Amino acid sequence: MLLHFREMGQGAPLVILHGLFGNSDNWQTLARRWSEAGHRVIVADLRNHGRSFHTPEHSYELMSEDILGLFNHLQLDAATTTLLGHSMGGKASMRFALDHPERLARLVVVDIAPRASDMAHQDDILAGLNAVPVSALETRQQAEDALAQHIPQPSVRQFLLKNLYRLEDNSFAWRQNLAALNEHMQAIGAEITSEQPFLKPALFIRGGKSDYISTEDKLYGIPALFPNSQVETIVNAGHWVHAEAPDAVFGLVDAFATQG
Repeated sequence: MLLHFREMGQGAPLVILHGLFGNSDNWQTLARRWSEAGHRVIVADLRNHGRSFHTPEHSYELMSEDILGLFNHLQLDAATTTLLGHSMGGKASMRFALDHPERLARLVVVDIAPRASDMAHQDDILAGLNAVPVSALETRQQAEDALAQHIPQPSVRQFLLKNLYRLEDNSFAWRQNLAALNEHMQAIGAEITSEQPFLKPALFIRGGKSDYISTEDKLYGIPALFPNSQVETIVNAGHWVHAEAPDAVFGLVDAFATQG
């Protein structure tokens, strides 16, 4: 099964992977900018997200193989290809880089470390999503009202509602496979490990207001697996670095992806 993807631009390949509950739409604005700057940009939906296939299974090992299938399908040149992932997509990207280092030139990870993540902070989001009576919905506002009982932040609700769409019979459905994500939340928070490090260049972009990459991660956890890495902090951004500081992320990735 092939991941759904969108492609734009010409040049050295830049493959982008979104985070949990996201999809390729989240990166369209930056993807367009990078394509206009001379990159061949491929933005993919990970399994159980967006327009990609749904399966009962969800793990980083499986996502790594999904990414390999996409790379094979696109016949990407390993000498010039950059893989970028945010949050869950960042962990999937790390897993792929460690599993298949020969398929990449460099790696970009946005606001996530290889250590295990405490997924308890997702409880309210899961409660909100599970509270939406999707089969009985008549309007998107009804879905937002249900989410609001658990998720007070309007921006988070709007992000989640991007996954809600109408079927041909005018009923609503989620693009993400909520049942599988519910079941495998622990696996989504799992640590990324490897006996062999990824020796090629790696850029970790950290939000200064986020705790997803700690000082200990920067000093020990990341260099242990990615010894040829650098960590760049965007001071005034949180976990959604690319949405909060798009110009800074654009510049960092553009410069990194075009280095020799």
